[in-house]
Amino acid sequence: MPAIVGAVKVITIGSSSIFHIGDVYKIQPYTQAKTFAGGGSFNTGDGIRVYLENAQTNMIDDDQFDQNISAI
Repeated sequence: MPAIVGAVKVITIGSSSIFHIGDVYKIQPYTQAKTFAGGGSFNTGDGIRVYLENAQTNMIDDDQFDQNISAI
């Protein structure tokens, strides 16, 4: 069933974003990322206390590919 869309105003779109209006069969962004962070790095909230005496983040990654992206 066709989609009917009114006026649209786009301010900004990131480099790996998708802007979609109307019918769609498949949406597939093309991006990959790997994040390394130490203990307690992604805690959110009020009054969080993290005590780390001796923390280490292992960043050794022996495999060649983590997320293979191919065009379809």
